[in-house]
Amino acid sequence: MAVRPPSDMKRRIIHSVCKKYLFTILNQASFEYDVNSIVKAFYPDRQVKVLTPDSVSLWQEYREIKGAKDEQPSGSEEEAISIEEIQIELSEHGAVMIMEVPGKTPECLGAEYEWQCQTGMLSDEGSGYKAGFKTFLYQTLVSHTGRSLPWGNLTGIRPTKIAYGLLEEGMDPEEIRKYYQQKYFVSDEKARLSIDIASRERELLRTVHYQGGYSLYVGIPFCPTTCLYCSFTSFPIAAWRKKVDAYLDCLIREMDFVSEKYRDKILDTVYVGGGTPTTLEPQQLERLISHLKEKFDFSKVKEFTVEAGRADSITRDKLKVLKKYGVSRISVNPQTMKQETLDVIGRKASVAQVLEAYQMAREEGFDNINMDLILGLPGETAQDVQRTIDAVVELAPDSLTVHSLAVKRASKLGQWIEEHGTKTLSNTDETMKIAAEGARRLGMKPYYLYRQKNMSGNFENVGYALPGKYGLYNILIMEEVQTIIALGAGCISKRVWPDGRIERSDSVKDVSLYLEKIDEMIDRKEKLMSEEA
Repeated sequence: MAVRPPSDMKRRIIHSVCKKYLFTILNQASFEYDVNSIVKAFYPDRQVKVLTPDSVSLWQEYREIKGAKDEQPSGSEEEAISIEEIQIELSEHGAVMIMEVPGKTPECLGAEYEWQCQTGMLSDEGSGYKAGFKTFLYQTLVSHTGRSLPWGNLTGIRPTKIAYGLLEEGMDPEEIRKYYQQKYFVSDEKARLSIDIASRERELLRTVHYQGGYSLYVGIPFCPTTCLYCSFTSFPIAAWRKKVDAYLDCLIREMDFVSEKYRDKILDTVYVGGGTPTTLEPQQLERLISHLKEKFDFSKVKEFTVEAGRADSITRDKLKVLKKYGVSRISVNPQTMKQETLDVIGRKASVAQVLEAYQMAREEGFDNINMDLILGLPGETAQDVQRTIDAVVELAPDSLTVHSLAVKRASKLGQWIEEHGTKTLSNTDETMKIAAEGARRLGMKPYYLYRQKNMSGNFENVGYALPGKYGLYNILIMEEVQTIIALGAGCISKRVWPDGRIERSDSVKDVSLYLEKIDEMIDRKEKLMSEEA
């Protein structure tokens, strides 16, 4: 009988380095996001996949992986495909959780569990049932693995948003700390950090015009190259150079519409991001920013940021344009000061270029410069992070944003992990403390915080800044307390209503499609910004 050749998926599985799979199988479609986030945090070295009866493509992949395991050639244990399973049976009254590990007897990790806060039923996914289930899942995994997570079972909500809201309600910080720990099992350190940042955010936002004002985001979706970890909408500038002017034409049409529609509202902050805005030529930057300044009233703008970002896109002529038009805050983002890592992640800007770009920005008079770093990049050790922090401290930027590496579906990092494994990706409590200590040496305070799915070490992203150099736009985009109108491809506008309701309007991500459908993009904003929306 002829042997059927393996499918493309099976071939990829057999040749992949990352062959540790953990399938979490739910008996019905409920809480998949929370299950994935919590299980993945406990098992960062596994490819975690959550299956429900409706997961047709995932069940196919499950069968392919099982088949590949059965057909794998004999070899070292390290090369073998490993499959573990967690079976979770949800019922109206609780759940049963069974762990299956090859070579071991299936282990019942959780007996039937009566929720401590059962105020809703599984049939309608009541908040009480969900909270109880997350408690059950988290506590069971803590017991099974012998370790806890810094953010406990907190998923699907920004940590500081909780503290911000409770402070607004008049709750005491000590009460909030206990709330974090009792409801979400958040560590004392992370609870205090959230409260500290939320308190600072409230103070910083007192001068923002919530109801009569708004902020503006302008997206430039072009980059010199796409970095390994990046999932933002970005297009290589070399291939799109001839369409940049047409893109600016469309941006200007959006500017004209928004400036007229919101002519009676106060503009608080402006942020030009991307992509990399400084991939534009000096004359293109001037065209963009001069039109912004012409069409919008900047008299009450508290912060005007342009994310220069990539040092290989920064020139003195471009910096002069930004300074000429009153840009008050820029970013020069190294991500790491280790050249070997920059080469691995495809970030073509060298350490030498970062130093040169930073020095040029200072020479051109910029006194509010942010630097971004990423912890957990491939091959980086605590010593590497310490050397990067020491170099940044010597430069003395005005703010520092410390990111924990997040594995995004839309990035190339997922494929890289399949080929190289996860052993070289490590972010730890030690590296987070090294970065925090570096910010402290610079005299900075933490002022905003957010978390993302699949973050290395289950940690967080934190923005630090010197007094008076805090990034207001960063707080606004995180806390969602003010309307933000976003212009450009792949951007999402958010309208915040007086009752706290939030409505969104997105633009298509593909640049060609954006150029083709610019009238539709403006119509979407018309509906969002209408008083009757």
